[in-house]
Amino acid sequence: MSEDATPQPQSTEAELIAIRREKLGKLRELGIDPYGARYEVGTTPGELRADFSEGVRVKVAGRLTAIRDMGKSVFFQLGDVHGSIQGYLAPKGLDETLAAAWKCLDRGDWIGIEGETFLTRTGEPTVKVETFTVLSKALRPMPDKFHGLSDRETKYRKRHLDLMGNPESAALFVTRSQMLAEIRRFLQDRGFLEVETPMLQDVAGGAAARPFETYHNALGMPLTLRIAPELFLKRLLVGGFTKIFELNRNFRNEGISRRHNPEFTMLEAYWAFSDFEEMANLVEEMTCHLAEKFIGTLKIEHKDEDGNVTRTIDLTRPWRRANYHDLIMGVAGDDFFEITPEERRAKCEALGVQISEAMEDYEVVQQVFEKLVEEKTFDPCFVTRVASELVPLAKVTPGGRTVEVYELIINGQEISPGYSELNDPDVQRARLEHQAGGEEEQKVDYDFIETLEHGMPPAGGIGIGIDRLVMMLTGAPTIRDVVLFPLLKRKE
Repeated sequence: MSEDATPQPQSTEAELIAIRREKLGKLRELGIDPYGARYEVGTTPGELRADFSEGVRVKVAGRLTAIRDMGKSVFFQLGDVHGSIQGYLAPKGLDETLAAAWKCLDRGDWIGIEGETFLTRTGEPTVKVETFTVLSKALRPMPDKFHGLSDRETKYRKRHLDLMGNPESAALFVTRSQMLAEIRRFLQDRGFLEVETPMLQDVAGGAAARPFETYHNALGMPLTLRIAPELFLKRLLVGGFTKIFELNRNFRNEGISRRHNPEFTMLEAYWAFSDFEEMANLVEEMTCHLAEKFIGTLKIEHKDEDGNVTRTIDLTRPWRRANYHDLIMGVAGDDFFEITPEERRAKCEALGVQISEAMEDYEVVQQVFEKLVEEKTFDPCFVTRVASELVPLAKVTPGGRTVEVYELIINGQEISPGYSELNDPDVQRARLEHQAGGEEEQKVDYDFIETLEHGMPPAGGIGIGIDRLVMMLTGAPTIRDVVLFPLLKRKE
């Protein structure tokens, strides 16, 4: 009755599709709509299994993911991304039409079942099926039931097959969704309000990144997809909101790697009358809360593709806090900031750090940090007091050339920056114009500067890359494993 019952390893996909189309026609000949309609369910497969009791009449729907036809009796698995339940069916106990319809079903089809729960002799929670309803006939076969979907590119290009064939992938994306809901609850419980700001912007601001450009025909003006929501969220601080956050998409027209996707999910939050140190405490508390709630531990294992543990990240509090310059001197020498810029460049060559002629001195220093500190830091570390040129939207440390920020590094990458936000409009104007490098009219949001002139309270702010956070907490090796539909190059 199915590919499970009569394996046909020699069959091509086209042949299997042809067989399924024949069964589709037979269902219609029986007067059965192979694409169903509304079906009232009382529970889901996963919920039924999790809260199982014997002798209960149930009505549940899902996809047929496995079928074992033993002639007089059939056992099958019915499930969705949340879990599955076993079903038992005796074809002779069905009326003639349903018995014929059952022979037209395969793995991948969606059905609804009604019956009574019981435990098999081996203790397996099961539903004894009295009747069923065809909800959707699948014309293409599911991935191999024993090996799932192993080709990584196919997993990313055809996520539906990945979710069907790999329960661990389905569970990861359910966890991601639940984490997002918990982040919202965590912040709302602490008095933060969720807001929404524009994704289409006249001037791309809030970060140094190349934007995606578009054009609004009705208004006759160029626009960009936002690279960060920061400047609009700060407008809300000026307007009188004191604790706000936004969870939404950002877009950056830059490279793709195992840690970068051009479209990514970002959390930004602002807390009036706070500073970067209090925001660091908030992020530390929230991250540990997520780890304990969803992973069940503060020791996060990362594995390779063969399932071997390659690294264990320890999130046990309190997290380390270290000065940017001290960390760099620890890898480049105590005299690194005392020698000349030319000598620093020469030292980079000796350290194996690649730099370019076009880099300014602070960029050379940052390259040393990224390659020799950030990429080799796995347990959490708040890196504080970075160079002011790197963060033009943060307050300068009194009496110095650093800014009041942290960069949270976990697993060799930045997970979250946090600032004591700059609220002096004159200083902000000067720093943004310096960053623009002579292209002020295109790159500086002067409307934002004017807004600051109405008075923004001192505040702490954070950004958290949600995709990277989920990667770190779940042990996923690449961002493509935690983004349902990552951007991929079009196939030739």
